[in-house]
Amino acid sequence: MTAGIALQQEISLRKPMPLRHFRQLHGPEARRLFHRQPEPFGDDRADRELLAVGLGATLYAPATKPDLALTIRKRAKYGVCSMVIDLEDAIADHEVAYAKQQTVAALDLLAENHDANPLLFVRVRDADTIAELVEQLGPGIRALTGFVFPKFDSISGPKYLHALHAAAQRVDRPLYGMPVLESAGLVHRQTRDYELAQIAALLTAHRDRVLAVRVGATDMCSTFGIRRDRDLTIYDVRVVADVIADIVNYLGRADGTGFVITGPVWEYFADHERMFRPLLRTAPFAESDAVPFRQYLVSRDLDGLLREITLDRANGIQGKTVIHPSHVAAVHALSVVTHEEYSDALDILRVDVGGVAASGYRNKMNEMRPHRSWARQTLLRARVFGVANKGVSFVDLLTALVTV
Repeated sequence: MTAGIALQQEISLRKPMPLRHFRQLHGPEARRLFHRQPEPFGDDRADRELLAVGLGATLYAPATKPDLALTIRKRAKYGVCSMVIDLEDAIADHEVAYAKQQTVAALDLLAENHDANPLLFVRVRDADTIAELVEQLGPGIRALTGFVFPKFDSISGPKYLHALHAAAQRVDRPLYGMPVLESAGLVHRQTRDYELAQIAALLTAHRDRVLAVRVGATDMCSTFGIRRDRDLTIYDVRVVADVIADIVNYLGRADGTGFVITGPVWEYFADHERMFRPLLRTAPFAESDAVPFRQYLVSRDLDGLLREITLDRANGIQGKTVIHPSHVAAVHALSVVTHEEYSDALDILRVDVGGVAASGYRNKMNEMRPHRSWARQTLLRARVFGVANKGVSFVDLLTALVTV
């Protein structure tokens, strides 16, 4: 037995440390906020559905970033549970070779970390890079969760998925792929249905290796020469919103054929002059005695992000790509299941005879059969993000996270 094979076998037997959302909140503060604490996850990489829901805010970092491993550890300490090391758009062409070396070095260093690393993915430029990186990785292979496939379509898709399959066989452990849907053929109305049908067939054939489907709205906007303003959500850009709706229609169904679909990136994080009124109502902040905190969120363009996250959820999307650490808390605070949602979900799943009943909160009707899929997804989200105490709002959660 060669030393290389022995190392790979040793690596495959080591289980990763579990992750837990909101682990930066402790003791009385955590008990004040949560009716049900978030569960640890990620130590069993075979639980694909739980991993997908647990992605939350997936933070991108350029592979050329100085002290990449240290940055990843720091982000994990402050609540980031999934990250992407970017070898694609964030890297200039002349830096690619150096970026690959940095990626391998960072993953090998992170594998020595005794604390839990985030779920780590590498966004590659092409399918050949997958095998290249796996060959070069030593212990770092156990810090790697998988790969992100940019501009995934009916032409590039088979190459990516074949390379992923070969890599997972080589290391004898789960490796997951996350395709990014952003190509022009998908965006153009004339070819969209064909592309989505082909992509759906491809992903279904490799379901066990596909963790989530990511939406690349920036590239979609580029197809039309659009850059959305910070006063608008992606759902205000109709040509892109239509594409997202079709992606959910083909790939987000709750009948067992769908996948977790994550929300597109929010690009803004700095002060600016505003054209429109802020998107955050004052009342929830007044109720939590947090009106100054509302002004902080508005000044950082986080009111638009909060609005977009809410619309993501309403349109069947969960989790989100983020490019700035300040966005992580917003995504995670709005991922916590409210006490009212949890109560409704338990009531709906408690019986299997159909019918309707008033919510325990006495403010809506629960239809037992039509709402079952929603209830199951809600309880899965409750496992990884927890359930808020009665009377605790996203404002309370977000304030706690930002002030840690």
